[in-house]
Amino acid sequence: MAKKSRSVYVCQSCGQNAARWFGRCAACSEWNTCVEERPQEVDKRREHLAAPPRAEFQAITAVNDQDHERLQIGIGEFDRVLGGGIMPGSVILVGGDPGIGKSTILLQMAGQLSASNLRIAYISAEESAAQIRLRAGRLGALCEELLVLAETNLSTILDQLKAVDPVAIVIDSIQTIYMPELESAPGSVTQVRECAARLVYLAKESGIPVFLVGHVTKEGTVAGPRVLEHLVDTVLYLEGERHHHFRILRAAKNRFGSTNEIGIFEMRDQGLVEVSNPSEILLAERAEGVSGSSIVCSMEGTRPLLIEIQALVSRSSFGYPQRVATGIDTKRLSIIIAVLEKRCGHDLSGDDIFVNVVGGMRLDEPSVDMGVGLAIVSSFRNKAINAKMAAIGEIGLGGEIRPVNQIDRRVTEARSLGFEQCLVARSNLKGWKKPEGMEVIGVGGMEAAEELAFAE
Repeated sequence: MAKKSRSVYVCQSCGQNAARWFGRCAACSEWNTCVEERPQEVDKRREHLAAPPRAEFQAITAVNDQDHERLQIGIGEFDRVLGGGIMPGSVILVGGDPGIGKSTILLQMAGQLSASNLRIAYISAEESAAQIRLRAGRLGALCEELLVLAETNLSTILDQLKAVDPVAIVIDSIQTIYMPELESAPGSVTQVRECAARLVYLAKESGIPVFLVGHVTKEGTVAGPRVLEHLVDTVLYLEGERHHHFRILRAAKNRFGSTNEIGIFEMRDQGLVEVSNPSEILLAERAEGVSGSSIVCSMEGTRPLLIEIQALVSRSSFGYPQRVATGIDTKRLSIIIAVLEKRCGHDLSGDDIFVNVVGGMRLDEPSVDMGVGLAIVSSFRNKAINAKMAAIGEIGLGGEIRPVNQIDRRVTEARSLGFEQCLVARSNLKGWKKPEGMEVIGVGGMEAAEELAFAE
């Protein structure tokens, strides 16, 4: 008599297993995420796989350290984020909010590669082939070497991939494909984990890079839950507000490159268009002579970006004033406000303070502190800062301006965009050559920075 299989109850939010059904997960405290699954069926997935070759130890000095030749996409911002191109055999997960442009950028990538006579397999489990054809026509990605398959069964997908032998594979999306051997529904933890594992095995065995599209939950993580991020080599997030036309491609994990680089795109009718000079675009609509505006320079990887900070200070109509920040950390804003009150003598306790980073950008670098502080003081005093001045420096709790790294690249970027003055930390003046035509002024604290910024 065959042994009766025993069900396991799995939380679809965090992957926690339990022997009994539960209403609330003990690990993540989410309600109604319990799904019954039978894990013993998973063993059938290995039947089609041949025995892997036997591995042996070798000296680390004998290992071939030559880098594999990367596959250039032809989209400069995409190649930058990946570390110089696609590594053979890598598995890349692209996540983002619904409608942010994940399918668009991957179809553009597939069109670029297929235009170079490279066979690309685009598998969609969410759209029909006709829908993909319409979008490809709008994006200019109609090529003979771009092969499209609308299928959700992973076994069928793998059989078709063996027949066409592509150079790269795109799966849109991993949450909608399924393995018929498993009894759980598509999108469940078991299905996502096992389907991703099969595709990772395919990529490593054949050397074909695989792109996976992953949906993002309301908490901002790739659904699955985080099991996908552990399996793949690279995790890319496409970020941006749906009502803004800029999109930022950021690497959260990259085994073959840096995670500090970002790619900036602009959403247009013909798809996502890369922005080669983002600083100029972000400053194009800046109004001069308006209080509450300052220019900062943030390093995103190896790229300096000049960005406008806007602040609005107004008398509060309620007992508890508001502190609202868009694009910077709210706690960091509270620290800057406390320094302005304690060290610079500004009474902001009864004012609402709103700070916004123009263009939908997100800044986490402390080098923008001085610019944020000057923008707040500018709005508070209702006096505009010199339109040709940039501020680069971190504010300490004592009101001092602390130095930042790569100051030469930041100042050079400001000079190239027509800025004439730059406020930096006093200790940042040593050890580098200032660019001609740019007055670089060192300041020791926020009070000195205010005097220079609002000098007549």
